[in-house]
Amino acid sequence: VIEAGFPIASDGDFAAVQAVAAECREVTVAALCRTSEQDVRRAAEALRGAVHPRIHTFVATSDIHLEYKLRKTRAEVVEMTRQAVRLARTFAREVEFSAEDATRSDVDYLCEVFAAAVTEGATILNVPDTVGYTLPAEFSQLVRTVRERVVRDRDDVTISVHCHNDLGLAVANSLAAIEAGARQIECTVNGIGERAGNTSLEEVVMAMNVRGDRLPFETRIDTREIYSTSQAVSQIIGFGVQPNKAIVGRNAFAHEAGIHQHGVISNPLCYEIMTPEAVGVPANELVLGKHSGRHALALRYQELGYALTAAELDAAYHRFTEVADRKKRIYDQDLISLIVAPIAADGEQWTRSAAA
Repeated sequence: VIEAGFPIASDGDFAAVQAVAAECREVTVAALCRTSEQDVRRAAEALRGAVHPRIHTFVATSDIHLEYKLRKTRAEVVEMTRQAVRLARTFAREVEFSAEDATRSDVDYLCEVFAAAVTEGATILNVPDTVGYTLPAEFSQLVRTVRERVVRDRDDVTISVHCHNDLGLAVANSLAAIEAGARQIECTVNGIGERAGNTSLEEVVMAMNVRGDRLPFETRIDTREIYSTSQAVSQIIGFGVQPNKAIVGRNAFAHEAGIHQHGVISNPLCYEIMTPEAVGVPANELVLGKHSGRHALALRYQELGYALTAAELDAAYHRFTEVADRKKRIYDQDLISLIVAPIAADGEQWTRSAAA
């Protein structure tokens, strides 16, 4: 499912939804709209060329939003929900309904609104943590409550969640929701989104991939395309990925500590729960720094084509630690200088391997 935009928001969003609908023929394409007739009709118009269209309509259900933003009563919001879903169903077989600010809504009222949406034909009920307020245990219970009170044993209604990362819990909340019965997770590449961002697609996908014992579900996502997709999105929006970002950050598969490096050289599974290749990263990176050990240094010299004896490696390592204390980043030329410079001084013969 690709949610392509909010057609009534701007001509650009309308055109974007049209373009995605025209190009992406094998996936469901959704358009977002509020619970007003004008919004729903505009979304339907943008989706006219979609093979698998979905209209996603939403309205707030928390008392603070009803009082200060919508200025509507609870009964009025229930009726707005009914009318919007009913109209959307005349344009699309799939209709998703979201209760904005669900995690700060009265649970009984939230379930009442969801039930009204289902009665009118909504097949996806989305539970948003709009302000990133909830905790995993709370969110899990909320999803479970919606499933038990509204969905019950119906297999034609899917629970979805949409989490924000204001407390850094978007992924944790989404995974808790999956365990509680949610079967759609709304997420974004690199976790980009309003304020602190949304649920990170790559983190959810790889959590399910690595922890299939607790999350035994398929996503149909080719994980080998994750890294390149992350890089493409980063370049398009002009917003870099933080170096320590899980899965796709520059340091995600980098190891500097000597103990870690030794373990990775012996068997990557010692310190990696997934392979870099699994997400499209060429290989893990052993970062040479002041915490690196002899094993990593020896491996790098082998890669550069130098076969050092144990004594030669000891000498090089001693010089390496002195340089690493002064330099933040050690380059290959630095390593070569450590073993080439002494040749001029004492005439030692260093052996270059055939791999060079």
